[in-house]
Amino acid sequence: MVDLGWKLFICFFCYQVVSGRVKREGHYIAAVYEHESILSPNPTALVDRQSALELMGRNLDIYEQQAVAAARQGAQIIVFPEDGIHGFNFTRSSIYPYLDFVTHSESVKWNPCREPYLFNDTEVLQRLSCMALKNKIFLVANLGTKQPCEHTDPHCPSDGRYQFNTNVAFNADGMLVATYRKHNLYFEYAFDTPPEPDYKFFDTPFAGKFGMFTCFDILFFEPAVNLIRQYNLKQIVYPTAWMNQLPLLSAVEFQQAFATAFNINILAANIHHPSLGMTGSGIYTPVKSFIYHNMESYGGRLIVAEIPVITTDYKNNVESNERVRENLHHSCKTFIGISLDDQVCFKDGEETPSRVPEKGNEQFLPVFYSEMMYDNFTFVPAWGEKGELQVCANTLCCYLNYQRAVLTDELYALGVFDGLHTVHGTYYVQACALVKCGGLNFSTCGEEVTHATALIDFQLWGNMSTPYIFPLLLTSGITLDFADHMGWKNNHYFISKNRTSFGLLTAALYGRWYEKD
Repeated sequence: MVDLGWKLFICFFCYQVVSGRVKREGHYIAAVYEHESILSPNPTALVDRQSALELMGRNLDIYEQQAVAAARQGAQIIVFPEDGIHGFNFTRSSIYPYLDFVTHSESVKWNPCREPYLFNDTEVLQRLSCMALKNKIFLVANLGTKQPCEHTDPHCPSDGRYQFNTNVAFNADGMLVATYRKHNLYFEYAFDTPPEPDYKFFDTPFAGKFGMFTCFDILFFEPAVNLIRQYNLKQIVYPTAWMNQLPLLSAVEFQQAFATAFNINILAANIHHPSLGMTGSGIYTPVKSFIYHNMESYGGRLIVAEIPVITTDYKNNVESNERVRENLHHSCKTFIGISLDDQVCFKDGEETPSRVPEKGNEQFLPVFYSEMMYDNFTFVPAWGEKGELQVCANTLCCYLNYQRAVLTDELYALGVFDGLHTVHGTYYVQACALVKCGGLNFSTCGEEVTHATALIDFQLWGNMSTPYIFPLLLTSGITLDFADHMGWKNNHYFISKNRTSFGLLTAALYGRWYEKD
């Protein structure tokens, strides 16, 4: 009997190893799928519901294959991208046949797979629910949804219905456990903005609560930042259809920076359409990432990784930032700067985090202006093997100490921007950025660059006015690196790195001053 028991135990253990289900305590296995969606050849054309379901069914077939593959590797949760099922570039009328009905009431408990006829027009939800149930996996996906409204509702559109860009989450039994309606739409004229921001999360037995938001939401306080702070969330699921914009807002670059800034795990699934600049997914912790970025080839990619559960008592960088920044503006009395127009404020007797350029040194470095990220940055060149730089704009001054391992024929520049970004969205940015320029002329600084050879030691810092600072560190081939040190020192935020792993593309402090949007 004992021998039989041991044999059964060994067989069960071997099954777990083969199926990938052995997990370390305090960890969970997550999956994200970067999906090359099958798109409508003419998204503005009006089609019937059956035709729409046929197109979406082809994408859902791929989802089903990936859910099976993820479950076989032991994944407990899988995230699919924004727009992955229906596509994009619809009009309000042409997307209507692609919309499922979903109730956003938390009081309604519904399992679409087991109760398929509870509501009409729920075929997509049923398939997603059944995927979760069959594979015993939590599943997060994005789809278009519709919700009728009365004309007595002051926000009700003239056609009598809301149309939302919606995330849905199912538990391992196929139960619909959360819905989230995207708040910050990015030129999505087919959809409505919900009257109030959704703060949505769901509970899991393996990692506690997961919050969720979508794509462009990540750049704004509502609802993303408020959700994380209000509910002390440490795990985020993030469907996105992100168009990369270098040097500061490539998908993997900012996703990692967000995870680092808030000390959270992010499961980010992007769409894969390289011709549109759309790629970049990953499973991110504050100190490690598992990413996929591929602008060269087509096809989807499944990422599966085991990561630690971050507990709610784990402090985030933003909380520390706010304590340091409190009352700074009221305590500034003296000013120093390169010129009267470009000044920086310090407290009396305060030193900068490290030695600034000696007086007179900076006059040999020309200050120039170049467009980066559609904003007018102020730059100074980072010439030579090593140097100490300073550049200012409005109330923000940025400082850099750097040393190259080997002097290469590449132009780098330190740039600063402190102002309202107004192209493809309106939001206030404070940025200090060391970037590789596209060529050797100043006019190429700010261009999109994907490869570099210079290995650089650096310390970058600035007198940021916001606690919401996202540290960016991007290296050749759109790979990620991690800072050795970062944080506040003498009311300046800094990031430092002793020798980047690959050629440096971008090292930046990307600050969002939400109150000034």
